[in-house]
Amino acid sequence: MSSITRRRALGVAAGAAGAVTVLARTGQAAASAPRAAAPAADSDPAPFDEVYQGRRIQGGPAHGGGHHGGHHAGGYSVTIDGRELHVMRNADGTWISVINHYEPVATPRALARAAVRELQGAPLVPLTLG
Repeated sequence: MSSITRRRALGVAAGAAGAVTVLARTGQAAASAPRAAAPAADSDPAPFDEVYQGRRIQGGPAHGGGHHGGHHAGGYSVTIDGRELHVMRNADGTWISVINHYEPVATPRALARAAVRELQGAPLVPLTLG
């Protein structure tokens, strides 16, 4: 059984100090990274009905008649010009859609507006699975 040497102890200490530095830097970067301000994951978003950049966007509680009946969106439905925008609520309370999948936003209204901007006047094509 070998005993610990001073060289080995210094190597372990240096490695631990390096790990702490890396963790501190990544924690600091994560804390300063911009995040979408999100309401609590259990609060229901407010319904909306407006014209945004010439497109009618609507959102509100799903009534089970939509493509998924609001399953992924916790019972919430969003439409653009009467066509369903498939939306999903993340665990942290942010929202994503098939159009803005990698850009979570705080509310379904912000999600619908972002989708309208991304569509640039193109019609929303219904999502078909299977």
